[in-house]
Amino acid sequence: MSETFTVPARFCGPPESGNGGWTSGHLAALVAVTDGSPAVSVRLRTPPPLDRPMAVRHGDGGVVEVVDGDVVVASAQPAPALERTGLPAPVSHAEALAVAGSYAGLHDHPFPSCFSCGIDRTPRDALCLRPGPLPGREGVHAAAWIPTEATPEIVWAALDCPGAWALGVGGRPMVLGTMTAEVDRLPAVGEEHVVMAWARGSDGRKHYCGTSLYAADGALLAHADATWIAIDPSAIRPARSTP
Repeated sequence: MSETFTVPARFCGPPESGNGGWTSGHLAALVAVTDGSPAVSVRLRTPPPLDRPMAVRHGDGGVVEVVDGDVVVASAQPAPALERTGLPAPVSHAEALAVAGSYAGLHDHPFPSCFSCGIDRTPRDALCLRPGPLPGREGVHAAAWIPTEATPEIVWAALDCPGAWALGVGGRPMVLGTMTAEVDRLPAVGEEHVVMAWARGSDGRKHYCGTSLYAADGALLAHADATWIAIDPSAIRPARSTP
């Protein structure tokens, strides 16, 4: 039986396509990680469709592709370890919770149904992250999080959207283009965690950020670098495929 790849509708970003972080984490699980390449880099080439089985292709160098008919939806490959020096110092869960009221998505959200940060979702079935700007730390945001489930895909989703809000996604809609992440260990269900996010510059329609996940004791659990692409949110639809 051929290998397939499906993004359940629960894990949407925009209403008709998959959450970039969850989709990337699901694809990253198919990549063989080695000691020399402990991270995985995922490129989303077109919005991933929901609830539709797609084909999986394995290529040279550990490359894995997800294909919908004749459309390559995403690709992933092993990547070198991410740089750990210079990461913004984490704040406490209480400090992150204190800035949740300043979350820009409460007033201007391009994709309110998003699994990671949507304001139309509930904690029963989504992450409901509320990354807010930290006073005195320009371009740095923090989100308080108490996981109700813990999988690699959930971690990738948690590392996803906070970076976009640090880039100002509320005022300039964008979607995830590429994401490279390294997960050391999963968060503990029911315990306090913090996601840190920071802007790393822009180049035309491309915007760069970093994110990291910390346990309550300040231990680094996972981190990621990502590139976001400015878009027209009304145009975000899965590409039509030819079977």
